[in-house]
Amino acid sequence: MLPVLGQLYNFDPILLLDLCVSNIPLASPSPCLSCGACCSFFRVSFYWGEADSAGGQVPDILTSKVNHVYSCMKGTEQRPGRCVALLGEVGSQVRCSIYQNRPSTCREFSCHSETPVGNPDCNRARAAHGLPALPDQAWETLDPVG
Repeated sequence: MLPVLGQLYNFDPILLLDLCVSNIPLASPSPCLSCGACCSFFRVSFYWGEADSAGGQVPDILTSKVNHVYSCMKGTEQRPGRCVALLGEVGSQVRCSIYQNRPSTCREFSCHSETPVGNPDCNRARAAHGLPALPDQAWETLDPVG
């Protein structure tokens, strides 16, 4: 159905699907959707082979060359920076415009309160934007026997 709509109305079907999905309320939204501090604090560097011209998924048009091994997301080359793929207002409501095609650096970066060990870099980025630190997650010890 979406590709047909895309052809009929000259919309990109992926963009159309993204717009539809982004308006679905989540039962327990990630704190990341109201933050975005990491995307506008750290340089988002990754191996150049992740770019779409090298067979990866990250759109070339959104990347800059760091050196012969690394690329980064445009906008994060220097401080203060902000990834060009970040949409919305940091600390309010944000989302990644290339979430499905984001680089490994973004895929591997975790929200402080969503992992058992936490992520101090998450809270460091939040502090730089004047946002409060996220609390440590109270993880229960799992009994593998049952």
